[in-house]
Amino acid sequence: MRRSFYQYILTQRGHNFYDPVEAFAGAVAKDIMFPKYSEDYHEITDYLELSVDYLNSMDLFDQVWENYLENNK
Repeated sequence: MRRSFYQYILTQRGHNFYDPVEAFAGAVAKDIMFPKYSEDYHEITDYLELSVDYLNSMDLFDQVWENYLENNK
């Protein structure tokens, strides 16, 4: 079953706030405006680049996106 990026990133949450992926996942979980049902790379990157300040580098998002694609086949 395919899932949205939001559903995937929630599985990456944890208690280690020093881990950048876990910190990103925690911030997404708190973001009520995040596009929760999207599977579209461009829609999510546009949102992250234009609407939030909790992601320091899009490189981290790209890394997580690749993992999402691998786990969402």
